Amino acid sequence: MIENNMKDELDLALYYDWFCQTFLNSVKLSSDEFFSDVFDYKLVSVSKNINVLFQGDEYFVTKIRMDKQHDVFFRCSSVAVKIILDECLGVAKKYDISTITELEAKVISSFNDFLFNNITQFLINNIDPKAKRKNYDMINLTMLIKAKNGDNKTGKVIISLPYVLVKPPQAEVNSVYDVSGFNESVIDVALKVGTTKFNLRDLKGLESGDMVVFENSNINTMRISFKDYVSDFKLTPNPGIVTSIDDDGGESMSDNSSPQNLWDSIQVDMDAEFDSVKISLGDLKNIQNGMVVDLMSIYDNKVSLKVENKLIARGELVIVNDRYGVKIDETFAHVSPQVQQENMPVQEEQGVPQIDEILQDAGEAPQAGGEEEFDYSDFNLDDEDI
Repeated sequence: MIENNMKDELDLALYYDWFCQTFLNSVKLSSDEFFSDVFDYKLVSVSKNINVLFQGDEYFVTKIRMDKQHDVFFRCSSVAVKIILDECLGVAKKYDISTITELEAKVISSFNDFLFNNITQFLINNIDPKAKRKNYDMINLTMLIKAKNGDNKTGKVIISLPYVLVKPPQAEVNSVYDVSGFNESVIDVALKVGTTKFNLRDLKGLESGDMVVFENSNINTMRISFKDYVSDFKLTPNPGIVTSIDDDGGESMSDNSSPQNLWDSIQVDMDAEFDSVKISLGDLKNIQNGMVVDLMSIYDNKVSLKVENKLIARGELVIVNDRYGVKIDETFAHVSPQVQQENMPVQEEQGVPQIDEILQDAGEAPQAGGEEEFDYSDFNLDDEDI
């Protein structure tokens, strides 16, 4: 664990690794030389905040002065003290730091002195003794100690060092990372064209050649999504897809037609979105920066029409006045009442709904075993409202 409030210029990964390679290694070598190879150590924390580390335990503290302004502290938890003394003096009693004997304290203090002499090589020793101390921050190295031949109990050994005396090496940059190809890298994104309200009867009669105009769309904007990233962006409209409703070759369909009866007034939300579109990271970066982008290549992709996230049709993107529309090439829902009555098999693309499934959710589709008419009472309407 590395605390994030260390100096920004330090590479934290290198900082932690440096402590492992220097101080942790020095603690292990010192322990092997002083006690023999009977203990294992592991560095688990580099932190400026020591209060959390102290909670729930008592510590035997050794303070060693570097100079008039700087001290180094060695703290051994009660469990760590027992682990060390059990190995050195034998398991004879339950050790209590508050009643520790002179011999027991001498063992711990002597090891701390021996360890201090070995770690000073990693500390700055040329501090001007006349300089006024400005930084009181301490770096706390928390290590776990465990006897190799004992039980699985682990104790804490905390070495607290003046921050100003610690200077890990800076990361060396041998070469500059080449980002020249970044902008050309290509990713798959989803582009949403717009939405509209659509009558269920029109939806049931949708066929190739029809055109759907999306009222909630703008030829100057689309919505892009990539994983968790979703954003509206500005783009340059393609004048090559501008069309006229009178010249589209098919029947224009939108939510502007006046309902002829109650059933015609029932509407669903329809979405228009491109199938998977490839754009460059350079374009994505421009989108994030709020720049107007020119994505001419996207117009080669088909646009899917979906209701409740279920595919209804696909077609080509067109521009009608200041709105986007889709000229349908193919539909995926076969709902001919005659076909249903004759029990003919219906070809259905996987994941594509039958329109009658959507209608049945609204209450109109015929029930199995008969041609039951639509029951307006499901909508709690009075007779005069029908």
